[in-house]
Amino acid sequence: MPHITSPLISPEWLEQSQLSAPPDEQTLDWLFDQGSLTRRLTALSEGAFSVLPLFEGWQTLREDECEALDLSEGSEGWVREVHLRGHQQPWVFARSVASRSALEAGGLNMDALGTRSLGELLFCDQAFKRGALQVCHYPRQWLPAADQADALWGRRSRFERGALSVLVAEVFLPNLWAALSARSENN
Repeated sequence: MPHITSPLISPEWLEQSQLSAPPDEQTLDWLFDQGSLTRRLTALSEGAFSVLPLFEGWQTLREDECEALDLSEGSEGWVREVHLRGHQQPWVFARSVASRSALEAGGLNMDALGTRSLGELLFCDQAFKRGALQVCHYPRQWLPAADQADALWGRRSRFERGALSVLVAEVFLPNLWAALSARSENN
């Protein structure tokens, strides 16, 4: 069951040059890293990385998602929400969406991913081009109940391959920052 995504909340998604109060260097590094987040989390967890699906299904997309994908408001799309985990701890909440028409025409079976990482699939397919990274403080109401907190940084980018566009949003959870802190203390 997906969590509630209130249409009344719409964060302002910004590119790095638009940030008036940028976060610390470590956070900036994770938010605007152009590489595969899956690979980076796998390295940080020393191979103890996993994907836990939370929700997958057809849903009316949020207004900000429709805008980012150049869809009319109220469009239906496939929504996939997962936890990207290190050592069984949720480090990142990820929400990926694509319109029904784009998926039907584009040949990407998001419904068949299971515990595989969508991000890794997108990075392995050279035909996908990544758009600009945008960030915001992700609305707590858009997060699963166990993850709800104020001022968590999230990022999103659009991946395109021909007519297919997939919007991938990733929210960095406190467990990730704790793992990074513990790692730096041990080095």
